[in-house]
Order: sequence, then C-alpha cells, then structure tokens
Amino acid sequence: MYSRPIYKTLLSRLKEPRKFLQVLAGPRQVGKTTLIRQVIEAINIPCHYASADEPTLKSAIWIEQQWEIGRLQTRKGGKKREALLVLDEAQKVSNWSEIVKRLWDEDTANKTQLKVVLLGSSPLLIQRGLTESLAGRFEIIPITHWSFSEMKDAFGWNVEQFIYFGGYPGAAGLINDEARWSRYIIDSLIETTISRDILLMTRVDKPALLRRLFLLGCNYSGQILSYQKMLGQLQDAGNTTTLAHYLDLLAGAGMLTGLQKFAGKQIKQRGSSPKLQALNTALICAQSNMSFSTAMTNRDFWGRLTETAVGAHLVNGTIGTKAEVFYWRERGKEVDFVLRLGKTIAAIEVKSGRSKDTLVGMDAFSSIFKPQKKLLVGGSGISIEEFLSTAVMEWVS
Repeated sequence: MYSRPIYKTLLSRLKEPRKFLQVLAGPRQVGKTTLIRQVIEAINIPCHYASADEPTLKSAIWIEQQWEIGRLQTRKGGKKREALLVLDEAQKVSNWSEIVKRLWDEDTANKTQLKVVLLGSSPLLIQRGLTESLAGRFEIIPITHWSFSEMKDAFGWNVEQFIYFGGYPGAAGLINDEARWSRYIIDSLIETTISRDILLMTRVDKPALLRRLFLLGCNYSGQILSYQKMLGQLQDAGNTTTLAHYLDLLAGAGMLTGLQKFAGKQIKQRGSSPKLQALNTALICAQSNMSFSTAMTNRDFWGRLTETAVGAHLVNGTIGTKAEVFYWRERGKEVDFVLRLGKTIAAIEVKSGRSKDTLVGMDAFSSIFKPQKKLLVGGSGISIEEFLSTAVMEWVS
C-alpha cells in the first residue's frame, strides 16, 4: 500500500497532545480520503469519519451530530480518553467555521480530548472560513496534485506518461483505455469540481463564462494573455475584474491559475497580463482529442505540454510555502518561470521543443535582476525527468 510523504506528517501531528485542528485542503481526487483512512488504521484510537460531500448541502445540525458521535468515541479511548473525528467537505455546510469554533472551544474548556481533522476540496473556501472564525485554532496541511516522483513510485510511470496523463492517482488504472480515462477526467474531475466545488458554493453570475475560461486556459496553458484578449477570445462583454475573479476561483479549486509578471521589488500589478497555467496536464489532454502516441509526435503540442508540466510542478511545489512563481517578459524577451523565496531568485527556461531563443530572455533578465540561479530544463540542460523528480524548494535553498 503506497502512502504519500505527507502521511507521516499528519500521523505525527495526531499523535501529539490535542492542540490544533488539522486541515487537509487540496483538489479533488488527489488522495485526501485515502490518506486519512490510512491514518485512521495506524493511529490506534477510536475514530469517526463523516462526509458532507453530497449534491444537496447539509445543515449546521449535521456537524453537531457528527461532533457528538466523536465525543462519545472518547469514552472508548482508554486512559487518555482520546478519539479522532474526521469531517470531509465540512465547508459545504453553511456557517461551518462558526459551528466548528464553538464546538472546539467547548471541548477545550471541558478538556475533552477529541482530535479533529477537516478535509476540503476547495482550499479557497476552507481558507476563508479558517481566517474568519478559527484563527489560532488550526494548522493547514496542503494536499497538492501528485508529483512525477509519486506517480513513478506508486504506479511505475515514466516521465512521458506523467507529462500526458498528469498526477491523478485515481485515473492511473485507466490509462490503457484512453477513451475511458478521458471521460473519467472530464466527468468525475472537471465537471464535478466546477459544478459542486465552485458553482454550488460560490456566487458566479456567469457560469458559462467560467466554464469557457477554464477551457481557454487549458488550450492556452503556457501562454501570456491579457484579460482584454481573453474576453475577445471568449466572445463575452464582461469585465476584466470578473475574469480575474473567476481565474482565482479556478486556482482555488486546483485547476488553473494565472501567473503574474515578475517585477522585482515593485508591487506586482493586479492588472498585468497573466500567464495561464493548468495545474495538472491531465486537464489538457483529456479534452484535447489527441491520443498519447499522437501527442508525443506532435512537436508543438508536446512542447507546450512539457512546459505546462514544469510550471505545474513549480506551482504545486510551492503551495504552503513562502516561495512564489512568476513569469517575466519585456520587449519580446521572456523567461518561462521565475521562482522567488525571500531574496533568492531562480530563473528557469524550458527547452521543450517549441522554437524560441532561450538565451536572449535569460540574458536580459539576468542583467536586470541578478538571479542566484539560472536553470535550463530540457535540451542540453537539466533533464525534464530530473527536474520533475527534484523538490521545488531545492532550487531556492
């Protein structure tokens, strides 16, 4: 049975005396439920698991009922009277954070040793509730898309399989039937995330626009597009503020983000043209109608996919850290990715097969910002496989 590295972190925290709520937040189908079930088997105290992930939203009473079951479990917890309560998708209950705060504080006052883990597939909504009501009472453990190393260790994948099929463990067993794999990604991941994690939980005045924006982001992943140009592509009379908000929602659901332009010490402008970045290459390939074998022979498509895989690796690898990922472009000269942690800057160019001069942009950027590291990934530089196998933070440590 394969366990992600984060398994040891969570298990260690739950073996400590009760101090904080543990919050596991990340996209759908990245193994949150599997992870917590592995922890439940290993922790050796009474546990209760319940999920609010249903099409119809549950009421506040549901949380109170599940919490009461957890409290009853503490009576079975031996001398320490400890138990574990796991609430999956609790953020889908209205006013969930206020209810959790009240119940947690009651247990603290009564010295009830009920440890609590919250799981959520919408990090944006989870974060909002935590900061509004639960300040000082929680620790977040980000659960990201699976990396190449994890997919290789768990399923024996090579780097080409990872670049095309991405980092969804639940879909790994379907890759020999590509039509079935594509339907799984589209129906169980893309549609479920948009309809149940975004549209059901957040006010979206133009749901069709959000869907078209996601498709546009997948089609143009790795490219820099102004919001005005996006509106033109989407044939919508909306405004750029709405578009930026929808991009934030898609990023919060772990699907698509817009990288901002690196500006050194300057405050980065919200209105700058974002570089669209899919956070899992499976989201692109499942909608592409291009098979694995055909994709590898299509120089332009494979180059764009490779660059997206590198960008997704960087973004996913910095979640939960103080590091940030940008792009840079000035007067036609461009650097694919800029990784910054504090005063340490790494400039990264991807030699992916797409025709471009990787030296001109790097030279221009280096003369202005003096990065500590200048990395070429692919071609005569660091191999794609080695880069995707290396923890992102090693490049700025």
